[in-house]
Amino acid sequence: MPVVREFRLPDLGEGLTGAEVVRWMVEVGEVVAVDQPVVEVETAKAVVEVPCPYGGVVTARYGAEGEEIAVGAPLVTVAVASAGDTGVGPAASSATASAEVERPLVGYGVAESRGARRRRVGAAAPAPAPVPVAVAAPVAPAAPAAPAEPFAPVAPVVVPVISPLVRRLAREQGVDLTALSGSGPDGLIMRADVERAVAAKVAAPASVAPASAGAAAVAQDEVVPLRGLRKAVAEKLGRSHREIPAATCWVDVDATELMALRRQLNATPGPKVSVLALLARICTVALARFPELNSSVTEDGSGIVRHSAVHLGFAAQGERGLVVPVVRDAHARSTEQLGKELGRLTEAARSGSLTPTELTGGTFTLNNYGVFGVDGSTPILNHPEAAMLGVGRIVAKPWVHRGELAVREVTQLSFTFDHRVCDGGTAGGFLRFVADCVEQPGMLLRQL
Repeated sequence: MPVVREFRLPDLGEGLTGAEVVRWMVEVGEVVAVDQPVVEVETAKAVVEVPCPYGGVVTARYGAEGEEIAVGAPLVTVAVASAGDTGVGPAASSATASAEVERPLVGYGVAESRGARRRRVGAAAPAPAPVPVAVAAPVAPAAPAAPAEPFAPVAPVVVPVISPLVRRLAREQGVDLTALSGSGPDGLIMRADVERAVAAKVAAPASVAPASAGAAAVAQDEVVPLRGLRKAVAEKLGRSHREIPAATCWVDVDATELMALRRQLNATPGPKVSVLALLARICTVALARFPELNSSVTEDGSGIVRHSAVHLGFAAQGERGLVVPVVRDAHARSTEQLGKELGRLTEAARSGSLTPTELTGGTFTLNNYGVFGVDGSTPILNHPEAAMLGVGRIVAKPWVHRGELAVREVTQLSFTFDHRVCDGGTAGGFLRFVADCVEQPGMLLRQL
């Protein structure tokens, strides 16, 4: 008899308690290989593909697209045929025996399995024959304690929608996709089709409203649910605002010499050096001078942890919103190495390919909000970090330079810190040292 194996959602990262189903990659009745990705989920950290450690026939899926599944809850069940099943030849027995072996999850998606051909039970396939289980009635999953209702193992209604974003929009707006006619190729349902259906739903009540009402129909407010990354950001910033007594100080600085240094460095052969890389180098030098700011307060508030390494987080705009990738061991990297890693993580943020590891573990954050065209900010600390340096846009301004009025490249630096780890003197000393390095970058030679 086939053996039904239940695959539960594994722990996908540091402290994550669940994940939202973005897209199912297999159907009920489909044959899957060991380590083949079966579902794409969105956590508070990243979007990842989850591979199944069993090979066999999918008998049930748990959770619809857009639904959140807790870590440890059932994800899929797979019927794995044993080698002793009747009607299974030696070749098939060997194949199913190897497929039955459970393997540890090596990552969230395996390159070889993405290209694997998927086939359904009962469909024609080359030798060896597919596992002959659940042809008429797939094996029912073992009954877990109050599980989520699985998808019925019957032929589903095929809705011509490819994009999970279109499915999500339809679900949130209460649009029945089966009732729509798609305007895309081969009747594919597009986002515009769903939006037209939503507009028709809103307009319908207005058209039947009695004329005696005399008032224009009031548009309904949209409620956007907090999910995934946005939910995680809201919870983290809320906690930071509640728990950390933060204070902010700022100073305007003349960045003319720093920009001139960057032009000199980029005039020589080799990788280009960004302003962010130079600021990151200044931060690591300043933290070596003021180590109390590279710290965090313990969970119970009874002590301060001073970190031996600088794991530098920086704000980056990605397709999922603002994220904070982390440059590991920033203090041990050269300016050129910092620039290379900052560039790599920035591209990963834009493409949405950052891993949970690359988004956690920071000890200090550098926030270049000048890229948004603003001068200043009072940011909320990235809990549990104790400090954050913000940099505004660098613009030409009138400035008194060497006793004369001149046009200089000026920026504003703001520094937010946890008042529990230091007082204003330490914070002011850190900010003044950073400002001096921006105005006179040659000072860095004393620290290297």
